[in-house]
Formats: sequence, structure tokens, C-alpha cells
Amino acid sequence: MSDRSPFETDMLTLTRFVMEKGRQAKGTGELTQLLNSMLTAIKAISTAVRKAGIAQMYGIAGSVNVTGDEVKKLDVLSNDLVINMLKSSYSTCALVSEENKEVIIIPNDMRGKYVVCFDPLDGSSNIDCLASIGTIFAIYRKTTETEPCEKDALQPGRQIVAAGYALYGSATLVALSTGQGVDCFMLDPALGEFILVDRNVKMKKKGKIYSLNEGYAKYFDPAITEYLNNKKFPQDGSAPYSSRYVGSMVADVHRTLIYGGIFMYPANEKSPKGKLRLLYECNPMAFIIEQAGGMATTGTQAVLDVQPESIHQRVPLVLGSPDDVEEYLACVKKHQKSS
Repeated sequence: MSDRSPFETDMLTLTRFVMEKGRQAKGTGELTQLLNSMLTAIKAISTAVRKAGIAQMYGIAGSVNVTGDEVKKLDVLSNDLVINMLKSSYSTCALVSEENKEVIIIPNDMRGKYVVCFDPLDGSSNIDCLASIGTIFAIYRKTTETEPCEKDALQPGRQIVAAGYALYGSATLVALSTGQGVDCFMLDPALGEFILVDRNVKMKKKGKIYSLNEGYAKYFDPAITEYLNNKKFPQDGSAPYSSRYVGSMVADVHRTLIYGGIFMYPANEKSPKGKLRLLYECNPMAFIIEQAGGMATTGTQAVLDVQPESIHQRVPLVLGSPDDVEEYLACVKKHQKSS
């Protein structure tokens, strides 16, 4: 008989994982403090999401955020939670949030060396119908010697130190990368800790699912229309791709990461620059996808190579399994040549 206890006594929690990574990197511990503060905010948001109905937190908060979305009560709470936790970590100097028009500069006596760009509650239009929502974040090192300012946040995604997202679905999951692959952790509510469930996640080279809002089909570029036709009516006799679209970026990207395939929010007639924001949506997700062996493109260049010009800048986004993204790019090139 095994003498092992049915209760795990040496579990790898996300807190422990982050501390071990920091130790291996022989760092100052600031990034560890920062990530642990971010995780505390995510746990609090997860609790708020679960209680939202009971606490009457659904519904419009009565204002519109800087990108034109109606602000929900949960958005406001989530934003405040993340800002306050990151401020009190003593490891940040500037924050960029989807909900705030300007960069948030941390008071001098609480400053550290990191810049964080985040979307506190992505997919908030899904709150009232109980579909999955999430939190997205990217962490950069401050590179200038001057006082913290907007310029510190305008770094290309290649400069990311760590990025991740939390998915509040049937369970709460965190996907995290510090530039050495992607690891996934699930929140155990009984322990109040994230436990490692998937180490070094690798994407499939090719998937069987495409994901985009086909309601905008009348505005699509010809390259998108042709690519989708190839997925629906394959000429090589293979099975057509399945279509899956939640409308919550975290849910759609996470499914693409786990199952493979392609997620698309390209430019179109209605949104010529795309709709998703570079700093706190596209860059963190592109970083995660590339770390898992996938690709992320604007259609003309790798997302992580885009030089940001403003903190709420939008870019087109296509990401997923490398073979699927390459096939999309081949369609784009073909139409550029013929035009």
C-alpha cells in the first residue's frame, strides 16, 4: 500500500512558482512582489465576479470609459483593486489602464522600477449574461532616467518582462509567462491559492477552429473573406473548420491557446485600425501566444514589433497556431499583389 497522503503536501502554487523564478534570476525581489500583488487583485476580482449577482453589482455604473465602452460596476471595482494593489506593491512607477484616460503616476515614496499596462475586466459586455470574462496585464521595466511619464509605457511588446491573463470561467485560471514559456494555474477556492495545472503549454501547429465576429462580414477586406471561405469550403477535401466566438477576448484567446486554430480581430471598413488596444490587450496576448509557439500579427508585422504611439492605440490582431496564421498572411500577400 502507498504511504502517500491523499492530500498534496508539496504543491506548486503560483506564489511559490513566482518566488522560485525570482530566486533563479537572482533579482531584487521587486518583480516577485509585483506579481504577487497582481495575483491578490485577481483573487479579489474573482470573488467579486462570483458574488456579483448577489451583491447587485451588475448594470451600468453611469459613465463611459475612454475607449467608448459603457463602464459596468464590476469594471470600476476591478480597476480600483488592480490600481491599489499595484500601488501598494512598491514595485511600480507608472500604470496604464483601459479605464483611465491618462497614465497613472505612482507617488514618489511608493515607486519601483516597473510599468504595468492592464485591462482590469476584459469582455465586460458579457457580465450580465454570465459568459467568461478576464483580466489582462503586461509588465515592462522603466528604461528612462527621468520622472515616470507616458513615454515609459510606449514600449514595443518585445520589451515585456512578464505578461499574463486571468480567465473567470467555470473556474478561475491564470496563464503566465516571464519569457520562459507559458504556465497555467487554477485557483483552488478552498486554499485561496493558484495551483500549477499545465506546465510549459505548447500550441498545436495547426488547429481546426477559427474565431472572429462574422457579424462584420460586410465590412471585411477581400483577404479575410477568402481566408474564411477556405476554412468553410476547403478545396483539398479536408473537413471544414469549426467557428467559435465568445466575444470576450480572454476566453477566445485561451481556447485558441489550448485547442489551436486562429483568433482574428482584423481591420475592416468600420474599424480601419482594428478595435483591440495594443498596450493592454494585443501585446500581452501576443507575448503569451508566441511563448507557447504560436504567432501574432497585425497583418503587416508581428504585433510585438509595433512601436506604440499612444497608450490607447488600436491595432488589427490575428493570432494562433503558426500554420493557420501563415495561411492567413499568404492570403493577405496574394491580395496585396493583385491590388
